[in-house]
Parts: sequence; structure tokens; C-alpha cells
Amino acid sequence: MIAAMPDPSPPPSLRLLALYPKKLGSGAVGVAARLPLPRGLRRTLLGRFAASYGADLSEAERPLEEYASFLDFFTRRLKPGLRPQAPPVPGRVSSPVDGALIASGRVEEGTLLQAKGLPYRVDELLAGDPLTSRFAGAAYATLYLAPRDYHRIHVPCDGRVLAASRVEGELWPVNEASTAFTPGLYVRNRRAVWIAEGTGPDEGLAVAAVLVGATHVGGCVIDARWLSGRELPRTGRLEIPGLPCAPGDDLGAFELGSTVVLLVGGEKAGAFSFTRPLGPVKVGELLGAFAG
Repeated sequence: MIAAMPDPSPPPSLRLLALYPKKLGSGAVGVAARLPLPRGLRRTLLGRFAASYGADLSEAERPLEEYASFLDFFTRRLKPGLRPQAPPVPGRVSSPVDGALIASGRVEEGTLLQAKGLPYRVDELLAGDPLTSRFAGAAYATLYLAPRDYHRIHVPCDGRVLAASRVEGELWPVNEASTAFTPGLYVRNRRAVWIAEGTGPDEGLAVAAVLVGATHVGGCVIDARWLSGRELPRTGRLEIPGLPCAPGDDLGAFELGSTVVLLVGGEKAGAFSFTRPLGPVKVGELLGAFAG
């Protein structure tokens, strides 16, 4: 299920963006987002941002006055209990994010689709990770997070965590226009990768969550619980000794929001499919399971 064929040429705004210093600009936005906000102005400034993008403040864990910066607000937690996990079924994979499911399909001959007519390779997406072979024939789903969305990412399956990695890259936007017209967007941009093997109802599956950065969204953060006191290298990989994970556990966060590409491979990948239709989705809602 992929979007319609793109227009013949990219919009002028995207052509102009090629001239913009995306990493420098993104770094400047990151610095500004971390600046402390005077407590007396927080409700006004953060409230205006939330209103302009349509963020639901009733779900935020804390009142606006308790968010010390824009970044603190962007990476806010939700009130407990707001995102229950789908009931366990064989092969359950739940949504790791609040956002929109914008594409899903199957890896064929090592490629998957970013948009109609724009394929990219799974080995490039995973930067040649030694576990890449587990994702031959994987099902994939692409989930886009808008500025209004909750920006934390959660574990989508039952399993054991095997690896985390990071790839330094470009910072092109991942909006609809850029996705439709920028070849290899997800393998060109900065990204972080989290890989687990399924256990229990997910036995026989391998799951990779690829956090793709974007313009002004340089921060693709893997949660510290998986790193055991280590720091994820700027470009590189860490082995993780089979740490157990469960749906809903913290996986990571975006510092301002972007896109997650979810791969479901393993020896039972052929029995798994994404059944969720394209459109809005919340953390914990069922994306797919074993057929039948």
C-alpha cells in the first residue's frame, strides 16, 4: 500500500532546500530548543506552539509550567494508562509511536518502497548490520510523526534486544513532498537502529525499528536502558546481550519528531503481515500479526 505516483518535478521549496545548510540550521534549532524558558512565559509560549500544531495538552503528564524548555515539552511523557497495549495474539506487533502509517509492504529482492517509484535497499537502511540477513523478505511499515504528536518511541514486540546502532547522515525533511521526490531519503538521513528477536507470541520474528532524522530533527535517541552505561557512537554499532523487552517499554525518542521505519523479519516473517490500514495510529495499537 503506497502513495500515488508523484508529480513529474519537485516543488520549488524542495529545490531551494538543497541550498540550505541543513545540519548547521538543525544544530541551531537544537540549541534554541534546549534554552531554558522563564517559568512565567512557559504557558504562553508552549501553549501557542501546541495550539499552532494541534497538540493535545490534556494528554501531557505535567502542566505546561513544568516544562523547562521547548525540547522538554517535545519529548514529554503522557499521563499513565493513556496508551494500553493491544491484547497479545500470535505474532503481535504494536505501534511504537503516535503518528500516521503512510506506507506498508514487503521487502522484495532486498528493496522496499519509500514512495511510488522510489525504492531503497534494506542493507543500506540498516547500514550493513550483521543481522541484516534476518530481514530478507521482511514486512515493513513507515510511520510519520508530525510536530503535534507524542515524540517518544516504544517497544513494539515481545523479545530480546540484540543491537543498537547509529548512522551519521544528511538531514533532509521527511514531509510528504520530500518523501515523494528525494531518492533514498531514509538511507541518506541520519538515523538510529534498534534490533530485537521475538520471544513468546513473537517467537520466530526479528524486529528492527529505524529512527530516521530530518531537517531540524537531528536527535534520534535510543533509550539508555539498552546501552548499559555505554554511549552510542556517532556512526557505529553496539551489541546488546539479549536484554528482555515487552510491548510498551521505552525504546527511544525523537528530539522534535520524524519517521520510524519498522521491519518485521525472521524465519516466520512469511506468516506475518501488517493489517492496519494507512492513516492515524497510536502507541500500542495493533499493526499486524501472524495470518489466521
